[in-house]
Amino acid sequence: MATVELTTANFDEVTSQDGTVLVDFWASWCGPCVRFAPIYERSSEKHQDIVFGKVDTEAQQELAAKFDIRSIPTIMAIRDGVIVFAQPGALPESALESLIEQVQALDMEDVRKKLAAHNH
Repeated sequence: MATVELTTANFDEVTSQDGTVLVDFWASWCGPCVRFAPIYERSSEKHQDIVFGKVDTEAQQELAAKFDIRSIPTIMAIRDGVIVFAQPGALPESALESLIEQVQALDMEDVRKKLAAHNH
């Protein structure tokens, strides 16, 4: 699956589904974003079971503000509707693959319990 453009109109619908969604917050004027794009694209071809979304922070300023994106690229991982990772900086391909493995291996029941405990 190729990457999906995420906007304020479809972001919640796409990211609230079961499964893993990776989000790349980027902009066309950002050098590291442009260099990271082919890595992200290759990874999306390898992992057909994951949604790879891209948010153009120039066109989607509301989304960038909602998630307090201050540095791009920022990679966010969402699993079963829960944000489990968010970090600025372009990742080398090996680090992106490692992140995907870690997110896929999460025990989401455990993650939800920890979130519930943290929010009380």
